[in-house]
Amino acid sequence: MSAHGPSPTARSLAAAAAPAPKAKLTHPGKAILAGGIAGGIEICITFPTEYVKTQLQLDEKANPPRYKGIGDCVKQTVQDHGVKGLYRGLSSLLYGSIPKAAVRFGTFEFLSNQMRDAQGKLSSQQSLLCGLGAGVSEAILVVCPMETVKVKFIHDQCSPNPKYRGFFHGVREIVREQGLKGTYQGLTATILKQGSNQAIRFFVMTSLKNWYKGDNPAKEMNPVVTGLFGAVAGAASVFGNTPLDVVKTRMQGLEAHKYRNTWDCAFKIMKYEGPLALPASSGIHWTENVQMDPNPGIPEW
Repeated sequence: MSAHGPSPTARSLAAAAAPAPKAKLTHPGKAILAGGIAGGIEICITFPTEYVKTQLQLDEKANPPRYKGIGDCVKQTVQDHGVKGLYRGLSSLLYGSIPKAAVRFGTFEFLSNQMRDAQGKLSSQQSLLCGLGAGVSEAILVVCPMETVKVKFIHDQCSPNPKYRGFFHGVREIVREQGLKGTYQGLTATILKQGSNQAIRFFVMTSLKNWYKGDNPAKEMNPVVTGLFGAVAGAASVFGNTPLDVVKTRMQGLEAHKYRNTWDCAFKIMKYEGPLALPASSGIHWTENVQMDPNPGIPEW
């Protein structure tokens, strides 16, 4: 040691021995707020695809089917009800999409904060587990009752004499006739669908982000790149669990009483309609599953 303090060599050795500063983690509350806003915007943009998807899934068991395909469904809907017809049932999904996204991203952020390493990096496998937890949470707390009401509402609006005058009237009638459990039809299928959906989605998204950042976790993500990665993650999640979504929709429709449970529904679809009935509508379902990053400016999301 010199008279003027530690030598440069000593300071370098001390700096090297010091532990690296722990990465700053995103607070789950921030993810909840940002996720809720992103969810509301997302559903307003993509609802027509959700509407058409649900119509085609409900139409599969009709004999003869009313629609010849995606284009014909859109054409008939616009002819009969105008462009606004593609937004029937939006209120039921919008009321649920904001809390759904909030629960999803808030849960994921909470779980991932427990698993990240000192540099804030999350492995693909850990992301899959966090995504599974987020999907199961949103399925139980928000998605199942929201989807049940949405499917019943859309199904009802396409009948000759609709009985639901609006979202709140529909909810009141469903609860009055079937009790609270009437809004939880298809819970098992919903948990399986949402759990696998988010597990696949977050796994792919995290894998792509880790590949892009390489050995530099602090590398900034270009919004365009984030969007492209999100599209890939969304498409992967859809192709991975669309069969579960078909079963879920059937279990939540107005004719759900025909099925004893989720497994009976899947069995009857396979037996009477064939395996090709399960991946139906996957061509339009991916747009509602684009992985939206609620914190695009935070490298360690």
